Amino acid sequence: MLTSMARLPLHTLPAFRSVATLQNLRAAAESLHLTHSAVSQQIRGLEEQLGFQLFERRGRRVVLNPAGEALLRSVEPALAQLDDGVQAAAAAASGSAQRLRLTTLPSFAQRWLLPRMGRWRERYPNLALEIDATHQLVDLQREGFHAALRTGRGPWPGLESQRLFEGPMPFILVGSPAAARRLLGAQPEALAREPLLGDSELWQRWFAAAGLRIHPTPVASFNDAGLMLQAAEQNLGLALARDLLAADALVDGRLVQLSSLSIVYEHAYPYHLAYPTALRDWAPLAALRQWLRDELELSRTNLHPPPKRRTKARAATP
Repeated sequence: MLTSMARLPLHTLPAFRSVATLQNLRAAAESLHLTHSAVSQQIRGLEEQLGFQLFERRGRRVVLNPAGEALLRSVEPALAQLDDGVQAAAAAASGSAQRLRLTTLPSFAQRWLLPRMGRWRERYPNLALEIDATHQLVDLQREGFHAALRTGRGPWPGLESQRLFEGPMPFILVGSPAAARRLLGAQPEALAREPLLGDSELWQRWFAAAGLRIHPTPVASFNDAGLMLQAAEQNLGLALARDLLAADALVDGRLVQLSSLSIVYEHAYPYHLAYPTALRDWAPLAALRQWLRDELELSRTNLHPPPKRRTKARAATP
């Protein structure tokens, strides 16, 4: 029986966690870049050192038994903290030409982040952004990312997160300039007869807000809002999109808002910046947080400029 913490083979704990998570020795070996036999030996050595079994073998699966579950609950926070520490140390050791690895949704990268990269370089010329655009929820610590721009409600285990802006993010109706020449100011009944892009439920809610009970059938749906807005720009149909993602195209004239009616969709999650706790005070991450706040505020101002003050005309001096 284990009588001292010194007898716990710490080097085997990453393999133990990986096998416990994946429930398969071969998959765990691949994730750790080790051989199947090496991982098997580490698990066997851990169990021999502890003096009791941690897993039940069920065919090709290896499943934690009660003792294994108890051990995982105890060591997981420590392993996560070690992961954070290694990542923070690597970030601090990266030198003057630093690099910040960021994962985000393709729509946010295409429609909002990339058009602002020039201003990022001007402000932080020695801090390179490495952007990974994906729909997958990335494990930041395991994949070596410093931060993520995510949609969701949070919190995410092992990460701190900050909502990028407060308040609802409305969905607005947009179309190409050619569509606007025909439809600007048109009644909702006329818009319902147009080719529609995107989610049918979202369109149904918009028309319901306009007082129409219809079940529209969009001509195309997309798994990425950036592609949908690109299709709208090419005059393939009308789109309902978050105003933030459409903002630059509206300012540039590539898209036109066709109705003042907007809706808030409760199933559309807000954007967050998420990052490992150990990197909270890392200077490049602090720079990213501040830059995001500044750029988001500028986007809002450009999209919804404050009303101009009217000045009273002065009487002519005789």
